Amino acid sequence: MLAIRNLSKSYRYADARQSVLEQLDFDMVASSSVALLGESGSGKSTLLHLIAGLDHADQGEIHFDGHAIHAARESELAALRRSRLSLVFQQFHLISTLTVLDNIRFQAALCRRLDPAYESELIERLGLGDQTGKYPQQLSRGQQQRVAIARALLHKPLLVLADEPTGNLDESSSIEVMGLFSELVKRAGSSLLMVTHSRSMADFLDRRVYLHNGKLTESE
Repeated sequence: MLAIRNLSKSYRYADARQSVLEQLDFDMVASSSVALLGESGSGKSTLLHLIAGLDHADQGEIHFDGHAIHAARESELAALRRSRLSLVFQQFHLISTLTVLDNIRFQAALCRRLDPAYESELIERLGLGDQTGKYPQQLSRGQQQRVAIARALLHKPLLVLADEPTGNLDESSSIEVMGLFSELVKRAGSSLLMVTHSRSMADFLDRRVYLHNGKLTESE
């Protein structure tokens, strides 16, 4: 489903170039979940952006669902992000002028995968039944995160990329939301690659890998 080979990425700061990823290899099978751990600045978010085609590597290959991400045109990448990928971030990126219901439907409507029965199930499971007519700014941060999760899953993507999805929530809310999130990802038949600094959040997922000095290693 996802195969990464010999991936390297560096950034230039002033007159120096800092390497973030160095000949990194990684594989992920369908319907699996992986927690990506590592120190701040180790390149975890960079790796997600490369997989999503939001940034470009210096060298290496990324193959996702039969597509060569590293060599794809922007139009192909946009189509993949619309239909086969979902992204969930700390900043929820909800559309302030749309109601909660229209935010939830947004990506599924773009790729023509609206499923009323599944939509109702997500809204009920995420406790949003009495919030659908409101606007994002009328919700708590925990409720906004639930809306972002529903939007990310409604079209049943092949892969969900999540960057510290509970980072802005308190510990109790984080545990509750993460439990629901991991369960609903499995219910959708999706895979999940999630950046986190929290071992307790990582324990919700099937597998843990650690990014250090540009390389990935399996973590207990």
